[in-house]
Amino acid sequence: MPRRKDLKSILLLGSGPIVIGQACEFDYSGVQALKALREEGYRTILLNSNPATIMTDAEWADRTYIEPITVEAAERILAVERPDAVLPTMGGQTALNLAVQLAKQGILARYGCQLIGAQLDAIEKAEDRQRFKDCMTAIGIDVPRSGVGHSLDDVMRIGLEHPAAQLHPRRPGRGHRLQP
Repeated sequence: MPRRKDLKSILLLGSGPIVIGQACEFDYSGVQALKALREEGYRTILLNSNPATIMTDAEWADRTYIEPITVEAAERILAVERPDAVLPTMGGQTALNLAVQLAKQGILARYGCQLIGAQLDAIEKAEDRQRFKDCMTAIGIDVPRSGVGHSLDDVMRIGLEHPAAQLHPRRPGRGHRLQP
């Protein structure tokens, strides 16, 4: 992909806390992204809440903010730094969720900032299980039999239609096994 001359500075959203054995791939990919962007001549800005990550070392970004990965913190950084773009795809679910909020609340537009790496529609399409399934089937890709439930009644119906189905809750602690 050729270097974009319309971009001068890029804010990379980090993944936040890393648990032992979990999410270190985001730290690695973030470091590699920051390194590549700087080699291409972009000014790099990093938002990450975890000072123990490698990506927060001073050598990787031109400016590093160790702040909570929240809409409020991101907006303060956007107001001060005025980056041309936000790169959320190196920070996993935390960064993607923040990018969606910033876009939907009009904050990116307010500061003349755009998403790169993945557009809002692509993130939402990947996050919405039914939309993703519909996209895959529309282009002829087989997907497992499944359903999306928004209530206990929906889940019970899906469980009866697909008895071998496993529940994958969107929020921890919300899933339950169906009893036959």
